[in-house]
Amino acid sequence: MHGLNGGDLRIEHLSARALSVPLREPFVIASGRVDATRAVEVEVRVWWRGRTETGLGEAACLPPVTHEDQGDVLLEVDRAAHELIGKPFVAREGELESALVSALPDGPVARAGVETALLDALARCAGAPLRALLGGERGLVTRHLETDITIAIAGPERMAELAREWVARGFRALKIKVGKDVDADIRALEAIGRAAPGAKLRVDANAGYTASQAIAVARACERLGLSDAIECWEQPCAADDREGMRQVAAAVKATVVADESVRGPADLRDLVKNRYAGAVNLKLAKLGGVLVAVRMGLAAQAAGLAVMAGGMVETRLGMTAAAHLACALGGVDFVDLDTAWLLADDPYTGGYEAEGPHYAMPTSAGLGVGRLAG
Repeated sequence: MHGLNGGDLRIEHLSARALSVPLREPFVIASGRVDATRAVEVEVRVWWRGRTETGLGEAACLPPVTHEDQGDVLLEVDRAAHELIGKPFVAREGELESALVSALPDGPVARAGVETALLDALARCAGAPLRALLGGERGLVTRHLETDITIAIAGPERMAELAREWVARGFRALKIKVGKDVDADIRALEAIGRAAPGAKLRVDANAGYTASQAIAVARACERLGLSDAIECWEQPCAADDREGMRQVAAAVKATVVADESVRGPADLRDLVKNRYAGAVNLKLAKLGGVLVAVRMGLAAQAAGLAVMAGGMVETRLGMTAAAHLACALGGVDFVDLDTAWLLADDPYTGGYEAEGPHYAMPTSAGLGVGRLAG
């Protein structure tokens, strides 16, 4: 990490509060349904380099994708505060990660929220955007991203209607949730193809298919003339079904993205070795923090894998943090940082500036995100 070059660090305050923001409509995926965010906002105040700054982070739960739920994270952060506040640190990547793993050994979601808030505060102390603290010059110069937009599982007509609306707002890539019912999924993909004929499609089964089911859907898409529109097939099979993922990757034209299958560096090493997919989805909550996500992204790029930057169901706060990750890597192949668009309210200000799917990252220090007044 480029900007953490040592110096005494002290955590003076660490707290958490529930962050439950209603969605505009239910967010249904193969493994569950969400009606409001099940997240936790983490606040940290640190002293470093002679300055005291406050940082924010979002710990985003999405059961059963995450083992932690909102109540778990609130308890975990409260326990971690007793261990971390006042403890002497040296501001180096390895020491910070070790301290957080020690304080939160079984809580990757909580760890991601605390680490994000800590890095936000440290970047503010350094007077640099977080993407520059993480990626140096590469992160500093990478400021622009283009995200897809997610269409959750619903009736085919409603999914097609949403596709038409989002394309009219400038979105060129649609992430289509599938994986509950093969026949319904094929009807939905056909309807979306008709409604948004110029859009690129990213099909995400959230581990809901067997290999044969995923291949059957792909073959149906070929018959419907959708093959050229499909950019990737994300996690078609169960997380531990590497052979099924490999079969799908061999059978389809577009890139297969491993998401639930890759929860840490060891899983990434297995993917690099066995090549059962051509891309990996990096999510802060899944991996346990920003620092490990940056290292894994660089390793994936070096190994010739494509990279997706994604999230759970997060607010502007969490989406901005993931966007800083993508920028620190010099940009990624698939940007899936859209869930703030799906919320009925926005409790934050700042962060990325959005013009439809086009995000311009802030030049201010840290994440650049603050709470909305009132």
